[in-house]
Amino acid sequence: MALHPYDLYDVRSLLSEEERAVQDTVARFTDERVLPIIGDAFDQGRFPKELIPEIAELGLLGSSLPEEYGGGGLNSVSYGLICQELERGDSGIRSFVSVQSSLCMYPIFAYGSEEQKKRWLPDMAAGKVIGCFGLTEAHGGSDPANMKTNARKDGGDWVLNGSKMWITNGNVADIAIVWAQTDDGIQGFVVEKGMAGFAAQEIKHKMSLRASVTSSLFFDNVRVPEANRLPNVKGLKGPLGCLTQARYGITWGPIGAAVACLDEALNYSKERILFDRPVAATQSAQLKLADMARRITMAQLLVVQLGRLKDAGKMAPTQVSLAKWNNCRMAIDIARQCRDLLGGAGITTEHVAIRHALNLESVITYEGTETVHQLVVGRELTGINAF
Repeated sequence: MALHPYDLYDVRSLLSEEERAVQDTVARFTDERVLPIIGDAFDQGRFPKELIPEIAELGLLGSSLPEEYGGGGLNSVSYGLICQELERGDSGIRSFVSVQSSLCMYPIFAYGSEEQKKRWLPDMAAGKVIGCFGLTEAHGGSDPANMKTNARKDGGDWVLNGSKMWITNGNVADIAIVWAQTDDGIQGFVVEKGMAGFAAQEIKHKMSLRASVTSSLFFDNVRVPEANRLPNVKGLKGPLGCLTQARYGITWGPIGAAVACLDEALNYSKERILFDRPVAATQSAQLKLADMARRITMAQLLVVQLGRLKDAGKMAPTQVSLAKWNNCRMAIDIARQCRDLLGGAGITTEHVAIRHALNLESVITYEGTETVHQLVVGRELTGINAF
């Protein structure tokens, strides 16, 4: 029996019936709703926000959170498969869902009060309230402890000053989960659109994640009520805990991008005739295609085991770093190689490879650069912090 070209080890057989159903549902959404419009959206630098109601209706926002708060109650492997199939469409679509689910809904669920959970989470799951996550600052990058944004207590409110950079969803968000230095350590605040002194400015001229909204956030004496402070966490463990959740999804997402590129290059190489034979009939092309399939297979096995560890409560941040490092590198290398196999045609967004290659330049950078994750693994091995 012939093996599936994008699942040579039959990883799908390791999935439960529910997990396969989730993957099939999101794959169908990507095929029918995302792929027909995403090339044009990328060209135009436009986030297709008309997809938000459908994404919410499918239960993809907060899919792993309890149903009592509007979530889907799905396990971690199902969430990973959601990310994989969405990123097969475009990293920008997956980024939107990752930020909403892992960076905005998760901290409210994990660190918020019961009142905050009831106030925000159901509407966020329904796509009625969109969130963004304010941690990164222009001067800070990979060093979040070097945070300048600050909040000081003033009566029953907090007064917030500072700025954040490279914020996905910033200009479409109704709320921002903002992390700031206080006299009692780093704390999180839910800042609402329309609060006096709060402004978002979209970042233009991007050559990556063009079908995604990326913004700068500015806080000029923004008064935030105590009721909007996340009460159940202090210190960097708060935002870093959120990043672990989001990075987990990113370990799955690039597999979808890589599969999309391999699918296109494989089909194209069979159809393109050079020197009286298909490109796929050459040894050089077959070596490249085989290596892509090898690397995708390794990544698939890595994330399924990571998901099982997460669902068992045994996942360590270092394991997430290893998977993000491996799978982002795998995907960006494959996207570039597929672009090469497509020849001149590969530079246009009529084909997917260049779009995924450009998007993955951001994915391999955000939420921990490749170097950061290598150093995390190195620290685990040696016990020595080399940051």
